[in-house]
Formats: sequence, structure tokens, C-alpha cells
Amino acid sequence: MPVSSTNSPDKGTEFSQKRSIGCGRMQLYLSEPVVMGILNITADSFFDGGKYLTEKAMLSRVETMLDEGAAIIDIGAVSTRPGSKAVSAGEELSLIAKSVKTIAVQFPEVIISVDTYRSQVARMAAAQGAHIINDISGGTMDPLMHETIAGLDAAYVLMHIQGTPENMQDNPVYEDVSREVARFFDRQLEILTSLGKSNIILDPGFGFGKSVAHNFELLNNLERFCDYPYPLMAGISRKSMINRILNTTPAEALNGTTVLNTIALLKGALILRVHDIKPAAEAIKLVTAMKQSGRK
Repeated sequence: MPVSSTNSPDKGTEFSQKRSIGCGRMQLYLSEPVVMGILNITADSFFDGGKYLTEKAMLSRVETMLDEGAAIIDIGAVSTRPGSKAVSAGEELSLIAKSVKTIAVQFPEVIISVDTYRSQVARMAAAQGAHIINDISGGTMDPLMHETIAGLDAAYVLMHIQGTPENMQDNPVYEDVSREVARFFDRQLEILTSLGKSNIILDPGFGFGKSVAHNFELLNNLERFCDYPYPLMAGISRKSMINRILNTTPAEALNGTTVLNTIALLKGALILRVHDIKPAAEAIKLVTAMKQSGRK
């Protein structure tokens, strides 16, 4: 399992790029891609809202995700689906503090990620034991986020978004979406690295201020983001880019999710952020086996 603070990475796969990233006291090895399991502790998330609001349900879900192959558990207390309204900082702080502490005690060797765009939540989450801060805004929704994250040992997911969750899908416009996402990364990385932050993960932000066409253009050009010296994460799970093409609901979008996750892996993604752990873990095994066979 590539998440232990003591295990050494497997250097035998096609995905070996001598990549690992410090996540607080833990080290995430990425000699092969890994799965980040989504744990929404919200009532209104687009797919699984309301399922894991009790401690018993939450811990049971975490155990299942780990058994199925998740390397990271990503906890979200604020729905960021298109059109969603932000909950108060106080409510988010309360939900995250309790959840992170509980999971850290029950599963001390798991890498915990917290999905937040608020610096005060990031600071508290790291103090409670979170190893990764997953910021959907890339620092654009809280002017203190970059300075805060630079002072933490936790790794930072830098994601691209156009707008905010409330308005991001109103009318997203780009001249060249892949180029503009790259320029966004360049600007934000310059700030972060100037502050001394180096344990960074990049996420192009599928579905965050992008049309269906924009999302598929990004996926088609995903390998260009592998030129950065940072691991690449893809969060495509059950999103509208699948549903609108296949005329499905999020509940029916697992097949489409697996296909697009496989494409993302072939184009260099090292972390898959998903609701369904086992299919993603199996896709990683199959793609890795194919890559290994090509080296013989």
C-alpha cells in the first residue's frame, strides 16, 4: 500500500517518476497512481449527500473505502456542486474538526484530506491531523489561504476554478481552456513557491466553471499538465460531463466514470478522486499492468 509513512515506493512500474509527496507526518508514494475516496459529510452533495452524517455511518464508509483500496480519504463539509450556497465557516469548522479527529483516531495510518477553500478551516484541520488540504478555489476564494498553507506541513491541492460554486456554471468562457488553466497554475505556483511551499498537487478542476466541451478538451490535453514537477489529480467521478453525453443521472454514471478515469490514467493522472473506490483501483491495476508489459 503506497501510503505508509515507512513503506518504500515500488520502482518497477511505468508510472515510476521518482515522485512522492510529504503530507504532514505521512509520505504519499506515487510510483503507481492512487485512489482518493470522497467522503461527503454534507446533506446536499450532488451524489451522496446525507449518507454519512452520523459517526457510525461515516466510520463504516471509511473502513469500506480503505478495504477497497483507497489511499486517501477526502472529507468535505461544504457542497461545491454547481449552484450550491456556502455554509457558514462556523458550521464547516465544527463538522470538519469532529470528523478529522474521529477518523484520525480510528484509522491512524490513513492519509486524511480536507476539502475546503477557507484558510481557518485548513489551519484547524491540519492541527486535528489532516495531511492534505484540497482547495477547490486554488487560493482565489480566501486571500489568506496561500500564506496559511505555506505555514503548514500538509500537502496542498491547487485546483482551477472559474468563478465560485454558486455561479461557476452560469456561462464559462475560455479562448483556450487548457492554456488558461496552465496560466492559472503558473500564477498560483509562483506565489506558493515564493512562500516556500513545495508539496503541491495539481487538479485542473473538471466541472468547476467549465462547459462539457471544455471538460473534454481538458481531458484530451491532460498530459500537458504532467510537465509540472507536481503530481496530477483528476476528479471526474459521476460529473455532468458524463451525464450530458450519455443522458444519465449521477447514479447511473459509474461506467462513464471508469472510462474517463482510465483515459486520465493513460494521460498521466496519479491520483483519482472518486466516489467508487473498487472500480478506480481496478482501473489503476489494469493500466499499470499494460504499462509494465510495454516495458518488457
